[in-house]
Amino acid sequence: MKTKTSRRKFIGMATALVGGSVLAAKNSFGFPNLIFNAGTAGSTIKGVRVGLITYSFRDLPDQSAEATLEYIRQCGITNIELMGGPAESFAGAPKNPVNFSTLLPIWRKRQLKEELTEDEKKTLADVEAKNKVYREEIAAWRLKAPIAKFEELGKTYKKAGIEIYAFKPDAFGMNNSDAEIDYGLRAAKALGASHVTLEHPANDAHTLKLGKAAEKYGMKVGYHGHEQQTFTFWDTALAQSKANALNLDFGHFVAAGNDNPLDIIRQKHDRIVSMHMKDRKTKANGGENLVWGTGDTPLPDALRLIRDNKYNFPVTIELEYKIPEGSTPIEEVKKCLEFCKQALS
Repeated sequence: MKTKTSRRKFIGMATALVGGSVLAAKNSFGFPNLIFNAGTAGSTIKGVRVGLITYSFRDLPDQSAEATLEYIRQCGITNIELMGGPAESFAGAPKNPVNFSTLLPIWRKRQLKEELTEDEKKTLADVEAKNKVYREEIAAWRLKAPIAKFEELGKTYKKAGIEIYAFKPDAFGMNNSDAEIDYGLRAAKALGASHVTLEHPANDAHTLKLGKAAEKYGMKVGYHGHEQQTFTFWDTALAQSKANALNLDFGHFVAAGNDNPLDIIRQKHDRIVSMHMKDRKTKANGGENLVWGTGDTPLPDALRLIRDNKYNFPVTIELEYKIPEGSTPIEEVKKCLEFCKQALS
């Protein structure tokens, strides 16, 4: 993956690979097409902004900002939550030596609380050592990161018809410095995002710090959760600052065993900045992450609730179920988008 690309080369980018196949020919990805042809159908449906987190493309070989833009266009998506990697690589960040795609099977095993083999444990230890060195390098780079490159990237995506509504760099954790937090907020604002997202740190002092930092820039901080989500999970952070908000994960909320899950949307809609969508089984049924329409998560009801009440936060497709054999992440995202269209029609 190339980490440094000029704007001219970005706009003239010809190819993006999915599973080894070329997505676009050189003469179809020039600047005029980028402006006038990309995302013309849009992914705002009956007033509901259907978006995508670019984490959904994690298994694809090229994670550059250029390739990510092409993946988004191929899906027909026009609203996104952008992961930190593509944007930071475009801005010239040092490349992480860790190939995280090789870790996904290990992470999935650990998430399912399955026993890791000795080789898997060794792989994790090696990754942690390499990642520690990388984190020191990226932290130093962020102190002098060219924020103008994020503004350039945001404008280029916007010209392609893509709205970046959220940014998720690894810059807001407990181990990140105040300078990194400030950098992350400035970069998000330069991209045109309204909020940043991160996993809820489960630390009141840290959510207070993040909320107050975001207030300075007129930004919001959306806290994401997994099976620890409850109806009161975000209450302390929400009370600390008007900048603190929910990045609700509706599928995880269902898998956590919460009854009447639509009520969290009704109760907290004015503090939700974006909502992740996936179809999981309930806790009682095993919590499995499944192809949309085959789990227990009432996705159509949630979409119609947002539509009928004119709630203005975007819903975010997060592709986490196992990709069926013979398919690709792009094809599965298309199916998720079509699911939303059918639910809202």
